[in-house]
Amino acid sequence: MSQLPTLAITGGTGFIGQHLLRHAAAAGFEVRALTRKPQHPRPGLTWIEGSLEDAESLARLVSRTEAVIHVAGAINAPSAQAFEAANVAGTLALVEAARGEGVQRFVHISSLAAREPELSAYGASKARSEAIVAASPLAWSIVRPPAVYGVGDREMLELFRFARRGVVPLPPRGRLSLIAVDDLVRLFLMLAEARDEEPAIYEPDDGHRGGVSHAELARALALAVGRKRVATPALPRWLLKLIGRLDMWIRGENAKLTPDRVGYFCHPDWTSREDMQPPRTIWLPEIGLDRGLKDTADWYRAAKWL
Repeated sequence: MSQLPTLAITGGTGFIGQHLLRHAAAAGFEVRALTRKPQHPRPGLTWIEGSLEDAESLARLVSRTEAVIHVAGAINAPSAQAFEAANVAGTLALVEAARGEGVQRFVHISSLAAREPELSAYGASKARSEAIVAASPLAWSIVRPPAVYGVGDREMLELFRFARRGVVPLPPRGRLSLIAVDDLVRLFLMLAEARDEEPAIYEPDDGHRGGVSHAELARALALAVGRKRVATPALPRWLLKLIGRLDMWIRGENAKLTPDRVGYFCHPDWTSREDMQPPRTIWLPEIGLDRGLKDTADWYRAAKWL
């Protein structure tokens, strides 16, 4: 059995990153993880204090590692410049650090939004970050997750709360793919370990080809929270933009629906492409939508979030 590579991970304190660190520890990986503030020690994990803006801390992060998994990035920001700083400049700095330290593998976490960069500043920044990775001499893989959910997630929590009330307001008609966070981070680790994998962009999902409609997702959420019926009004774009402005005015940086997000929420096709699935020899999803949503709803209740 080959020795597991030592990993450098960014974004380890976020929702996806926390699950990634947990799975990495369970699998026996040695990990170095970037953090902006002190963290509690964990077996097999070395915290590196710093940020994507600090070249010295990035060099320390990737030093003596064989693979980088770059999860960190902004999904919500007040301006295009802020997205650029977090998602583009941050990726470039990490790629340069990895090159300087002779890292072998680079797994970059992007977004399906990168497919349609004209729809949002977020998607545009993710597309530019992909171009930086693809142009590098590193042995890279790019992962474009669809909608991600799971234990500890606050992004989809609002939808669960709406479903519990019996009304889930939706964007205009469209379809989307989803993936459980535990399945997603397993893919990251398998790609980090796949030394001979050719550079490629992957669009994983939960195995439900063609995704689900917005209304089907709402009904699945309702079942997960114990409701048999749910109303699914489709909100027009102009109303979503108005709600986005109000949400930013009320919640500021904590707003969940921003005008920038409305741009890609209203796009009719956020399904993962079948011809861009990861090779079955490397990874297969294990968690279907109904089971994943039910497990997430049960955790929300136990944590008193729902």
